[in-house]
Amino acid sequence: MKTVWLSIITSILALFCFAGSALAKDTVIIYTSLENDEIVKYLALAEKELPDLDIKAIRLSTGELGARMLAEKSNPQVDVIWGWGLTNMAEFVDKGMLEPYKPKNWEMIPANFKDPDGYWTAIDLYAAAFVGNQQVLQSKNLPMPKSWNDLLNPGYKGLLIMPNPASSGTGFLQIASLLVIMDPDYKSKPIEDNLAWDFLKKLDENMGQYIKSGSKPAKLTAAGEYAVGCSLAFVFTSLKEKGFPVELALPAEGVGYELEANGLANGAKHKEAAKKFLDWAISKNAMEEYAKFKLGVTYPGIGGPKELPPIETVNLAPMDFPWQSKNREKILNVWSDLFLK
Repeated sequence: MKTVWLSIITSILALFCFAGSALAKDTVIIYTSLENDEIVKYLALAEKELPDLDIKAIRLSTGELGARMLAEKSNPQVDVIWGWGLTNMAEFVDKGMLEPYKPKNWEMIPANFKDPDGYWTAIDLYAAAFVGNQQVLQSKNLPMPKSWNDLLNPGYKGLLIMPNPASSGTGFLQIASLLVIMDPDYKSKPIEDNLAWDFLKKLDENMGQYIKSGSKPAKLTAAGEYAVGCSLAFVFTSLKEKGFPVELALPAEGVGYELEANGLANGAKHKEAAKKFLDWAISKNAMEEYAKFKLGVTYPGIGGPKELPPIETVNLAPMDFPWQSKNREKILNVWSDLFLK
């Protein structure tokens, strides 16, 4: 009898062990600077389509993400970088902190949206925009600005809010776009001599606050704390859907933008799971989800939100990503010396 019971118990334990292994998931640790509103939607789809992965996503601002990677360089804790500004990511290729990987269907992504060796693959384009609060503007008898120069109107004094470029990728792309747009000789002179700094000094006189987040200027403006937020185009979409009295304008001088890209961390502890996630992250289903928020995605044939203008109609600024990446530290030092006193 003891032998029979021992056999039954052994069978039950084996069954539980088998079930446990069947239900076990492979962990993947992701660092991302995508906005929280996006991440929730994207991960809901990812968890549905990747049931065998235990996805642990950590959201960090653009600057924080880079600082964390550098702090962990000798012992990486991250497997995947997802949706990080290309200007930042390019630096980490040179630092040897990304490993080449060409995800499944990588050939679908146009050549100008990926590194030829597979160190990074861009998924979307996010653009700078002005988000105005119609009620605040009306109460102050102010027009909705259509250009950066419009923001110099003395009536906006204290009513503008903008991201800090040292911590926000959105803030950096706004400054970087102005350095290129406002000075045709930007490549041939020292950063501190760029003509855009004179404009930014005048703009600073009207600025109510520089803030850490790229989306917060739009959100605080929607809440009535400011008249105009220099923010992100896609944040306007979600605020409008929620019923806030917001209005969108894309800077007439040219719309600054950044590519958001994915990459495999060098030294990833969960490499196979990381590759599965990276495969999913450039799939058509994932891209269609990104397109609900972004002005454009890199998968051909997928349009953006109906509340935003078609990307082919937008006057995009002539962004110089290699120059921005190479000179990023110097640009931030000059900006900080001028405006963080």
